[in-house]
Amino acid sequence: MATVPWQRIWEIVKKNSSFLVKEFGNGTQSVQFSKEPNNLYNVNSYKHSGLANKKTVTIQPAGKDQSVMLATTKTNKQGKPASLLHKSILKKEFYRMVKAVSNQVADNYYKPDLKKAALARLSAVNRSLKVSKSGVKKKNRQASKIRGRK
Repeated sequence: MATVPWQRIWEIVKKNSSFLVKEFGNGTQSVQFSKEPNNLYNVNSYKHSGLANKKTVTIQPAGKDQSVMLATTKTNKQGKPASLLHKSILKKEFYRMVKAVSNQVADNYYKPDLKKAALARLSAVNRSLKVSKSGVKKKNRQASKIRGRK
């Protein structure tokens, strides 16, 4: 079976994709976003595309607890979609998650141009997982009515 170059796949997918979302910006300019998996910035570009790149990175919430899933694609499993992703669950403090993501993405030369995007997505996912702390309700500080003597 012949393989298709990734640039050719991008030329096919960039204007016609079920994941493509077109929005109108200022005036008549339109902005294109993408809902495809493995796209960190959700921007319709070759650099961030999860469909047209051999190596991709995705960061998503994992489960109900405050854990984050980091998934990278295995380059030797491109023909097998079921085993394509290498998933790892991060359950550490935020600064340790940052270190793990930056080690996996940039320091291992996996996809160093996406380090900033991966850290931005990690920060957004971590912020969305935090539960607002419900403390003691504040008392009503309005003056209460004092009943007069009879």
